[in-house]
Amino acid sequence: MKKIHLLIGGAAAASLLTGCASMPSPAELDAKARQAVKTSFRDQGIAKTDRLNQDLGQSACSSDKAPDDATADKIMAEALHSVKWPANGQYLGDWKAGEKLAQDGRGMTWTDASTDSKANGGNCYNCHQIDKKEISYGTIGPSLWNYGKNRGINSLSSPALAPIAQYTWVKLWNAKAYSACSNMPRFGHKGLLDEQQLRDIMALLLDPKSPVNQ
Repeated sequence: MKKIHLLIGGAAAASLLTGCASMPSPAELDAKARQAVKTSFRDQGIAKTDRLNQDLGQSACSSDKAPDDATADKIMAEALHSVKWPANGQYLGDWKAGEKLAQDGRGMTWTDASTDSKANGGNCYNCHQIDKKEISYGTIGPSLWNYGKNRGINSLSSPALAPIAQYTWVKLWNAKAYSACSNMPRFGHKGLLDEQQLRDIMALLLDPKSPVNQ
């Protein structure tokens, strides 16, 4: 009886080892998962399946662990390199237009007629408090209340305006320049907002007359 038990046990172990050896690798499983996702979507309207293609920042930051320091540094360097500065060094537009953009969440859905950024909103309220009078706002990002005032911007001729304007422009254009895994939309880099729209949101944040800074 003991010999029979040993033979059965050996056969089971051999079968288990064979099964383990034939299991797909993590890389193969990832590839199969990506293929399954791609086959679950289709082009419709302006929404194309190329939206599923991830760049380094997206793939590294959607992993189950944070990117290592070298990868994070590369993501931030590439993001900073992507920034296009405003024409003629003009950072600020119309804060009233910026306020409308900040409270508008429309854009980039498959039902839109085109990808023209002029039809898009900034959707800022969905992640930030903008005005103290608001009773509903997102908390993914920090409050923007007194954004310029808290940074010493008391007038448009303030010496503090230039460095803060440059910092804020980069943040709006491609926030991954400062934080590799930032959740903030890359408004300029991805063409979600055009240069004038970005100027208007900049004015909302930095113009002393803006309701943000009252």
